[in-house]
Amino acid sequence: MTAVAVVLFGAGIGASHAAKKPQPTAAAYHQKAPEDAAKALLEVALVQAGKNGSWERIGAGRVYYLGGLKAQGQSVFDGILSGKHEDSDVYRIARVYAEAGEWAKAKPLFDRFIAGNRDDAKAHAEIGAHYLLQGDRATAERMFDRAFELEGDSPWITEYVAGAYLGVKPQE
Repeated sequence: MTAVAVVLFGAGIGASHAAKKPQPTAAAYHQKAPEDAAKALLEVALVQAGKNGSWERIGAGRVYYLGGLKAQGQSVFDGILSGKHEDSDVYRIARVYAEAGEWAKAKPLFDRFIAGNRDDAKAHAEIGAHYLLQGDRATAERMFDRAFELEGDSPWITEYVAGAYLGVKPQE
């Protein structure tokens, strides 16, 4: 927390500037070890995101998680999922787990999202692609069928599906 206070103080944030979002200062990252620079910047990013910026907080959690600071990333994700959140938050967090190669964590979140979003063609194609990449072709093809039923003329849907058959992970 001291780093946050230093960064915020260095950015000129005080009681008189409470409405202004903090900005990183050079002191937060210049000539710092990469992990220390990242931590200082991510602390600022979380303050910038505020309590209602779930997408932004997920972005910071993603950097922590994929950058090897999994406990910090997991803490961000748990904080979001334990409170009031959107279905899309579940989807975005599942994507991070999939990107990290953690299917056991991604799958239940993908399943939860798709259960409440039966008319999202892109999600069916993307999640189906993840299923196929994990070797579950039957589930993948059911999801692909639904995606094409909903939006069969979309090149994005077709590309997600084609890519999965070639081992290409879906791109956000």
